[in-house]
Amino acid sequence: MDKLTDFFKILSDETRVRILVLLYHKKLCVCQLCGIMGETQPKISKHLSKLRDMGFVKDERKEQFIYYYLNLEDKLFEGVLKDIVENIDKYENLKKDIERLSSAEVFLSTCKRQ
Repeated sequence: MDKLTDFFKILSDETRVRILVLLYHKKLCVCQLCGIMGETQPKISKHLSKLRDMGFVKDERKEQFIYYYLNLEDKLFEGVLKDIVENIDKYENLKKDIERLSSAEVFLSTCKRQ
């Protein structure tokens, strides 16, 4: 029951939902998420840390970057996210994030200069 309660706590925050939807599509690093979402690095990192600690997100290091991806072992979690993604037109912020995702490589080059 704790995992179910944790899942609904995660979904109660717009920033975390936006992160989950983006990660549903592609592995991303913090700087890519920041660029796509227009949020600060500390805010995104805080939410990713919470998502990772609760087991919804995993990470992997590639060179100096840490890429985050979804842990889709829980079928309920996967199903809810799939439903959100399939109805993305109903959620303007999510729709804009996905449109910006296609240019995520631009954000990666920005990270490399920092």
